[in-house]
Amino acid sequence: MPWTKEHLEWLKETDENIVTVCGKKIPIFKFAHDVSNETIMTGWATHLRNHYCLDSEIEMLKPVNVTNKEYLITLKFPDAQLGARIRSGDFAEIFIADYLQYVRNYYVPRTKYSNKTIKNKSIEGVDVLAFRQTKEHASPHDELLAFEVKASLSKTKLTDRLQVAIDDSTKDQCRIGESLNAIKQRLFDKGEYENVKLITRFQPSIDIPYKTNYGAAAVLTNTSYNCEVLATSNTKAHHSHEKLELLVIYGDDMMTLVNTLYERAINEA
Repeated sequence: MPWTKEHLEWLKETDENIVTVCGKKIPIFKFAHDVSNETIMTGWATHLRNHYCLDSEIEMLKPVNVTNKEYLITLKFPDAQLGARIRSGDFAEIFIADYLQYVRNYYVPRTKYSNKTIKNKSIEGVDVLAFRQTKEHASPHDELLAFEVKASLSKTKLTDRLQVAIDDSTKDQCRIGESLNAIKQRLFDKGEYENVKLITRFQPSIDIPYKTNYGAAAVLTNTSYNCEVLATSNTKAHHSHEKLELLVIYGDDMMTLVNTLYERAINEA
């Protein structure tokens, strides 16, 4: 399988105690990556690449007389410069998906980026949808978690990216239905029929309701991380602020890490 979680060994929750103006505590994680670790970096690059195109399918999907590398550069991966904002956003969403799946034990579909038609454009809808089914059959304890993710991975002026994620999360209530339908269609196209059934369970159900929770995450580089700025975040305007969880992950020189991963994913294809 192309998926890996070894890079999450570098993710550690800190003891920093940041509380927002509305009284919510923000869990803070530090990501201490080591780009010299060839095993983890290669596995992670493979993991990243397969979100856009499975290694098992690239020979069939690429144009004739085009190398794997050329295909990924020209048609699949966001550009390092022209698509830098999209690249950082895609990375942050995939990273939060990894956290939710491998740390929090949710099911997170890995279908979103393979159907991109414009590589330097973000995909509309909920950033990350995660699912937890407590039993083999539907239960009121089943959970859908909708996460909005914002990134600030370059050396830019300080802005509250967490607040932007909170504000965008207020729109997710209206976007969940379309995002579920898109996930279900992509899973059906891939023949993942058991997961299609799981998504069906989380489409609107009157007979057996489920829990819907929300999340807002900021993935930051160290120069964009500021405790005082984060503390100004306010969730009171969110329609489900009591069900909204917050999350911040930061690390050193994150955009360099992101570009290194994409380049490795290209060169090792």
